[in-house]
Amino acid sequence: MDWWAILLIVSIVLVIAGVAIYFLNNWAGKKQAQQSDIIAQHKQTVSLYVIDKKKDKLANANFPKEMVAQVPRMGRMFKMPLVKVKIGPQIMTMMCEENTYKILPVKKTVSVEIAGAYIVGLKGAKTKMQLEEQRKSRRKGVNPENAPPTWRDKLRARFGR
Repeated sequence: MDWWAILLIVSIVLVIAGVAIYFLNNWAGKKQAQQSDIIAQHKQTVSLYVIDKKKDKLANANFPKEMVAQVPRMGRMFKMPLVKVKIGPQIMTMMCEENTYKILPVKKTVSVEIAGAYIVGLKGAKTKMQLEEQRKSRRKGVNPENAPPTWRDKLRARFGR
């Protein structure tokens, strides 16, 4: 077999794979948009106490079998962000979005948006980046000569450095 025939076969396979990935991506995007619409319709704001958070497989969490069966097979294989919370007198484990999982404080009462057993977002919480931007914006408006002394300036004045 000549080298150009092998190159032709490989290029045809790559084109077919690219087209398949394109259509699968469109299908998954439509499905995700539909699911996010359903979540937006059913979300509620609830105050809860976060006991613990960890990444674990759904099989190891104490979810009902019917709920675990509804999760896609690939979702059951990977570790998911799980949060153990206390809502009123009831302690339960809930799934969480990745970006919400990162900023969710442990051992604190927070107000969150939930849809079923899924934590969608945090209400009224600021991330570290937002707090830093807020501090920087406050500092920008202040003239450095008239700025209030920082803790470093106070220590230098106290100990003479």
